[in-house]
Amino acid sequence: MTQEMRITLKNVGHIDPRKIDDYILAGGYKALEKARQADPTELIKEVERTGRLRGRGGAGFNTGLKWRSAAATVTEQKYVVCNADEGEPGTYKDRIILENDPHSIIEGMLICAYAIGATQAYIYCRGEYRNAYELLENAINQAVAKGLTEGVHIRLVSGAGSYVCGEETALIESLEGKRGEPRLKPPYPTTEGFRGKPTVVNNVETFATIPSIVDKGADWFKGIGAPKYPGTKIFALSGDVKNRTYAEVPTDTSLRDIIYGIGGGIPNGRKLKAVQIGGSSCGFLPNDLLDTPIDFDSLAKAGAALGAGAVLVIDDSHNIVDILVSIADFFANESCGKCVPCREGSMRMADLIGRIAEGKANKQDVDLIRRLAEYMQTSSFCPLGQSATTAITSALKYFEEDFNTKLQGKEVLSHVQS
Repeated sequence: MTQEMRITLKNVGHIDPRKIDDYILAGGYKALEKARQADPTELIKEVERTGRLRGRGGAGFNTGLKWRSAAATVTEQKYVVCNADEGEPGTYKDRIILENDPHSIIEGMLICAYAIGATQAYIYCRGEYRNAYELLENAINQAVAKGLTEGVHIRLVSGAGSYVCGEETALIESLEGKRGEPRLKPPYPTTEGFRGKPTVVNNVETFATIPSIVDKGADWFKGIGAPKYPGTKIFALSGDVKNRTYAEVPTDTSLRDIIYGIGGGIPNGRKLKAVQIGGSSCGFLPNDLLDTPIDFDSLAKAGAALGAGAVLVIDDSHNIVDILVSIADFFANESCGKCVPCREGSMRMADLIGRIAEGKANKQDVDLIRRLAEYMQTSSFCPLGQSATTAITSALKYFEEDFNTKLQGKEVLSHVQS
């Protein structure tokens, strides 16, 4: 049976998230102490030496490179920002960390602040995460009271529920009190970010992993999982699977191991039809690709994406087109409206998918969907519009028969369970 390997989640269920003393007794803040005794440049090199610790929020950018870029810029003020705006449908892995081990995030942020020379830090928390917000607020106050922040001012900000603010530049715009819309890159946030100053934006899971890396060393970390995407990854399982749960596994684990090992397989005697990994902005994979490892590069090669770690399991009682209706509607509602390809394209795509699901479309409409998807992917301003059609194009690639069934007006079953 597939076994978890808890590094980032090692304290979950073992400490009281409201008590800093529990975290300290479990070894918390020792990594921060160790980091502050090291040269900042060497500290960043150690993060880089892990074998490319890549962001756990979905983009997979090299964390050490991001820190080095911000550290190299000479300025009177730098910022550290934690992206806790977890808005991808089907994922809740950040919430697990936020609500069970908030001090691990704060410790990771303080290590980053020391490494790049920042004295200001922000946690941008999803607006719906009220419990997480209160726990973070309590944890920040406790860290300050213990004298652990050492001049680094950590502020907690609640988002307003906009999906696009999960993109780092839109998040920064929101932090500045502006409408949450993405910025043109370059310049990148590490050279010109919050208030025009160098800013490191990392995901909750990334920051929570940092203390373990600093404590145990780069060689230990890069010996876990896939060589090009080392370490572990947290997944949130949902849909047609026996165990709807979360798990942390090495990055060389396969999708099959996650679904049938940790998830317990498909209930009610049904067969697996598809799995959507990463969230609604990512693609579907068929049953014959389940042996794909869950590291960033292997999934990309298979035509999928690691994304935010959501794993939606779909059994053979469902027509993929019915699921696409919800996905297309989501992106049409969440488009910030800044660029025409996403603003108009997402609405038109939702209309077309809805028509197919209702049996009112024809094959010309499917051809139009393909052309529109290509246009949105190549012309949208930010990753939201560029990935809004990924699920649709992957479904056309692997599950064309489901579209044919709809075009022929046959009866199909209901939506996948959430």
